[in-house]
Amino acid sequence: MSSSEELHKRRVAAVARGVGSTINSYVASAGGGTLTDVEGREWIDFASGIAVTNVGNAAPKVVEAVRAQVERFTHTCFMVAPYESYVAVCEQLIELTPGSFEKRAALFNSGAEAVENAVKIARHATGRQAVVVFDHAYHGRTNLTMALTAKNMPYKHRFGPFAPEVYRAPMSYPLRDGGLDGPEAARRAIDVIEKQVGAGNVAAVLIEPIQGEGGFVVPAQGFLPALAAWAAEAGAVFIADEIQTGFCRTGQWFASEHEGLEPDLITTAKGMGGGLPIAGVVGRASLMDAVHAGGLGGTYGGNPVACAAALAAIETMRELDLVTAAQRIENVLKSALSEIPDIAEVRGRGAMLAIELVKPGSLEPDAARTAAVSKACHDAGLLTLTCGTYGNVLRFLPPLVISDEDLHRGLDILREALRN
Repeated sequence: MSSSEELHKRRVAAVARGVGSTINSYVASAGGGTLTDVEGREWIDFASGIAVTNVGNAAPKVVEAVRAQVERFTHTCFMVAPYESYVAVCEQLIELTPGSFEKRAALFNSGAEAVENAVKIARHATGRQAVVVFDHAYHGRTNLTMALTAKNMPYKHRFGPFAPEVYRAPMSYPLRDGGLDGPEAARRAIDVIEKQVGAGNVAAVLIEPIQGEGGFVVPAQGFLPALAAWAAEAGAVFIADEIQTGFCRTGQWFASEHEGLEPDLITTAKGMGGGLPIAGVVGRASLMDAVHAGGLGGTYGGNPVACAAALAAIETMRELDLVTAAQRIENVLKSALSEIPDIAEVRGRGAMLAIELVKPGSLEPDAARTAAVSKACHDAGLLTLTCGTYGNVLRFLPPLVISDEDLHRGLDILREALRN
């Protein structure tokens, strides 16, 4: 097997420079809470492929289901020759997502594609065009989702012009909101929407219940319900982007459940497929069915191999009770992180936690220290990710099947990196 150094030379000659990587080592195998590179070096995984491998990197049921499906057929295109597993995944989405109303679902390839289709559905159903998003939001890298995403570098820089009719409102960011509670922060956002957009023009209000790339920002209690209530009154579609927060990651099947939300539409991806690319939009039947036949779809959307993986991943989540596992991880991580000095805030839910680093005696973001701590973790064998509009947030996304031993080993490395 080639060494990481040899592979990196091949990469430089073959892979576009715009595709970055967090570490320069190349993975040979992975499972549970660890990765092993081609030199045999082990990494404790606090990234999960950006919240994808909730059930682990090679969950037995997922491996078995994928192998069996590949032997039967790999592709027909559901729009040409349909198959049962696509229907079964939609049934699971309808059962698992919050909402007591009648629902429908559709499957796609990626989170960005799910978001684009949710916006399409909202615009078609309402006959309106404006989409409201929020400061610090991340929704993808396609043209429309770059417009929806807040952060310029590296996602938007010099890639415009972007899709029109996208408007940004202030997010509830408790650490930096000067004491605003949830309803007050919602009123601030609603004032911006009503003045700058007009309630009658809004097709959709799109928000992550816990922001991902924006810094794992958890809005103040009451912010999300107030926005959802306003959207309902205004005739706008309330869309919860649960691409990173979904499938047990936050200690519930979906983060919307923490505040009793029943979004009109929910977008899913990441943890849904056990590592295979699959995404979905699920929500009110009246909205989903408003689109004409042929208006939703795509060649690979709901690929049979990915559907098999998703069904096996969901079965694994149920059997292993990964909702409770995420709560256990939260208790361990929050307890340990709260004891570390010089951290502005520990935040998040379940196994989606983060720390924000600032310069002493202020709220000034300390991106340099954050990058240095993350690099020190990598050097010591812990895979971590940074995020946040200001680049000063370390995020922790371990697989929900990680062992207590690996969790504590990772925390020991993190403590040492922060101390040094």
